[in-house]
Amino acid sequence: MDPTRRPRRLRRDGVREIVSETSLSPSDLIAPVFVDATTDERVPIASMPGHDRVPVASAVDRVEEVLDTGIETVVLFGIPESKDATGSRAWAEDGVVQCAIRDITRETDATVITDVCMCEYTDHGHCGILEDNARESPELTVDNDATLDRLARIAVSHAEAGAQMVAPSSMTDGMVGAIRGALDAAGFESVAIMSYAAKYESAFYGPFRDAADGAPAFGDRRHYQMDPANAREAMAEVALDVEQGADVLMVKPALAYLDIISAVRENFDQPVAAYNVSGEYAMLHAAAEKGWLDLDAVAHESLLSIKRAGADLILTYFAEAIADQL
Repeated sequence: MDPTRRPRRLRRDGVREIVSETSLSPSDLIAPVFVDATTDERVPIASMPGHDRVPVASAVDRVEEVLDTGIETVVLFGIPESKDATGSRAWAEDGVVQCAIRDITRETDATVITDVCMCEYTDHGHCGILEDNARESPELTVDNDATLDRLARIAVSHAEAGAQMVAPSSMTDGMVGAIRGALDAAGFESVAIMSYAAKYESAFYGPFRDAADGAPAFGDRRHYQMDPANAREAMAEVALDVEQGADVLMVKPALAYLDIISAVRENFDQPVAAYNVSGEYAMLHAAAEKGWLDLDAVAHESLLSIKRAGADLILTYFAEAIADQL
């Protein structure tokens, strides 16, 4: 053994910490908050232990719980009181998210990001306006260009309510450009866009669809979300969003797509966000409940791997638990 090459020297307590290459802090984390206009009390989300849907009246209390852990940023998802074919409650002035934004920004110091999509608001559960005969033909789903105007209206309504950043998640071609143009025209040049730039048609989304009541009523989303087999396509998608003015670039999911996070970090200068999605959260909880894994340890290791891959920000259901550890 060559005594000049002993990496274990740097693994001793006291030394190990000062040479650690990657670290997590609460400021790296974004906590999701589900606001539900159909309830007057908190409703536990069975498939996502530790998370609830909260009524609008409790949104501030819920956000203050997040802030108490040291996390500074939340992303809001809304469950409206009613749905229709065009998702019209998504941009209503008195919509669930709009009301929650006004309360939260008035009463807390949280940075508020909002999900800009239509799946929670449409009665068919797809992420935009349906094409003709969509229900009869699995090849026809969302009318891309007709959806852009709706997404822009949603983003402007969120900015008017006080959101500091909007996060379009529908994987609609041209969504960043349409939203940037609408925000600027309405005087919201300072409102940032965190685009779900590489969002895959993943099997890891199941618990979220339960949480947000946003599962498709028919068909699936493979015609507008990305094929999990494709990596080069992700770089093309991200490049388009950068050209259109995206300020932050999101990869979703995270753990099964660490290579995509790394490639985005390598090829683009914008901050990179990763969404540690509901299925990734739920599977660790399920294993921990069986006694097979230490939940705190695997949660921390998972988020560390996402950060190590190149993410600057992590949207995760583990946010508060990890922030408490830190």
